[in-house]
Amino acid sequence: MGRSDEDAKMKMVELPGGERVPALGLGTWYMGERAAMRAAEIDSLRLGIDLGAALVDTAEMYGDGRTETLVGAALAGYRERVFLVSKVYPHNASRTGVVLACERSLKRLSTDRIDLYLLHWRGSHPFAETIAGFEALQAAGKIRHWGVSNLDADDMAELFAAGGTACAANQILYNPGRRGPEFDLLPLLERRGIPVMAYSPIEQARLPRGGALGGVAHKHGVDPFQVALAWAMRSGKAIAIPKAARPDHVRANVAAADLVLDAEDLAVIDAEFPPPRRKSGLEML
Repeated sequence: MGRSDEDAKMKMVELPGGERVPALGLGTWYMGERAAMRAAEIDSLRLGIDLGAALVDTAEMYGDGRTETLVGAALAGYRERVFLVSKVYPHNASRTGVVLACERSLKRLSTDRIDLYLLHWRGSHPFAETIAGFEALQAAGKIRHWGVSNLDADDMAELFAAGGTACAANQILYNPGRRGPEFDLLPLLERRGIPVMAYSPIEQARLPRGGALGGVAHKHGVDPFQVALAWAMRSGKAIAIPKAARPDHVRANVAAADLVLDAEDLAVIDAEFPPPRRKSGLEML
């Protein structure tokens, strides 16, 4: 995957096998659903890529395929610079269903391959079938890596037992207000060298702008949501994928990748949003 000089400035996260991808990507949930926003959304995605956030996350579920179509339009002339992620519905995750769903996504995305293809959440199809479908797509050059989304620690253990040791990422709901995965899921993934992709890292702009986030933001002269994004990426092993459909939001999100939180900042955030002391179920939006 070719990278521009701008891309090279972005903080990077390593996938299993050594490939490095941007730590700050571009989420697309709810994009492509309003015709009046199409041009602005395409421009925002391209701006993000130009600024180094050259990882774009989408899914066949988003807008019933309309989001993938929008992403495909946005990536015209940009595809070689982008690490492209999409997701398959659980009900399409049978051995043959995965392959057919991927073909449909490729057509909507106007590309010949997806860089990382994820099982969107666990469904009724056995993991072994889904893995076999992913492996067939890899062998055909239709996807480069595969992974999962919304799988908890026990699900991951079952995935590994079913032959899923090549899993390259787990995309989960993770932000200062949703720290449950830190109890057992994140340690498990870290032992395996599997990065987390944090979706809704600012809780769709519902995280409190005051309190700890506001105080740390004031100290650094930044926005509270930039603090939340920097917090999500603090380990160097997590990828944050906020959505931004306006240029100012795109620029602010990208700038958050350069924000370094010190021990005092993290302690302030921990005091308001304490780490988990016991197991809780994985949350989803």
